[in-house]
Amino acid sequence: MVKPLIVQKFGGTSVGSIESIQKVAKHIIQAKEAGCHVVVVVSAMAGETNRLQSLADDIDAVPNARELDVLLSAGEQVSMALVAMMLNKLGYSASSLTGGQANIVTNDQYNNASILDIRVERIVNLLSHNHIVIVAGFQGVNKLGDITTLGRGGSDTSAVALAGALNAQECQIYTDVDGVYTSDPRIVHRAQKLAVVDFPSMKVMAQKGAKVLHLPSVCYAHEHKIPLRVLSTFQPGSGTLIKGDKSYQNVTGLAIQKTLTLVTLAPEFCDSVLKQCQLLGVEVWNVIREAEWAGVVIKQESCAKLMLVFSEKIRNTKAVSLLTMVGLQASHFVDAAFDCLSNVNIEICYTFTTVQALMLLLAPCDIEKAANVLHDAFVVFSDSKAQQSIFD
Repeated sequence: MVKPLIVQKFGGTSVGSIESIQKVAKHIIQAKEAGCHVVVVVSAMAGETNRLQSLADDIDAVPNARELDVLLSAGEQVSMALVAMMLNKLGYSASSLTGGQANIVTNDQYNNASILDIRVERIVNLLSHNHIVIVAGFQGVNKLGDITTLGRGGSDTSAVALAGALNAQECQIYTDVDGVYTSDPRIVHRAQKLAVVDFPSMKVMAQKGAKVLHLPSVCYAHEHKIPLRVLSTFQPGSGTLIKGDKSYQNVTGLAIQKTLTLVTLAPEFCDSVLKQCQLLGVEVWNVIREAEWAGVVIKQESCAKLMLVFSEKIRNTKAVSLLTMVGLQASHFVDAAFDCLSNVNIEICYTFTTVQALMLLLAPCDIEKAANVLHDAFVVFSDSKAQQSIFD
């Protein structure tokens, strides 16, 4: 009988110390002892990538992109070697591989590369000899053999891509939280852990501010039908399973993004500013088009970059936050959400709807209160009159 194969990914906090790496090794050994082939993807130790980036910035405000990838990839290589050493010490054969050694082939976009192919022969050979394989996340090589990195959250992408290439039974993302919650539990007091989340809902939540999973990894897993499971390295439990194409919940959860800016301008300049954002690599969160004005919602840290090249066309900038209700019927609850928030004197600046989301643009000072009010109304009390009235 062929052994099942799982891919486990451990983030920076999970490998942040030797004590934490011991906990990581226990999870890996548990899966191995359960009869699975195990491939492990690791991030750099917490804070290490920022430290390396700081060293580069001390030399050059705009470091050479190729050399920056060579530098930043070192963090994951430290982690993979330490995890492999720990497993070997505990009596389990383990081999560490860089992205290049694992034959993860990317395009030529230094600092933000995309995976084109994974040639799994070496990994499969090691597994056939009963080895646990530890792969450095966040990195690969291009056709020239140069090291490339995959951008923010790239280790998640490495893990999911490897799971797809190896036909893994499951891709397990270990982190410092014990699953996906209905909202950020640091902000929403009655946030609840979800046992299962559908891929479309998880994609919207990741896109609109939920930081548990990196959006490209969710998209890849959905496209290739790879079940994802979010687990805690430090707490026991079954975590949250992400699978399936359809949501069965009216409101799955609320995503929160605090630090945004609404840039307003004349309607005729909207397309120009959108093009400029694309050229500058500025992510656009939402676009407003009205007869008298237009607006573009971007991250606060991107605003200065846009102002440098487009300031004469911009009327005003305003700090805003975005609260996104996600779920099967979320977009139907505009009036009900207005009523809930007006009852506590919170004004909605603007609303946007998609098939599976209702997005509310709010003043930053209101975002936490609004999140708790709407979470109580639409998630905790899911059979409330606010929802029932939609279907009357």
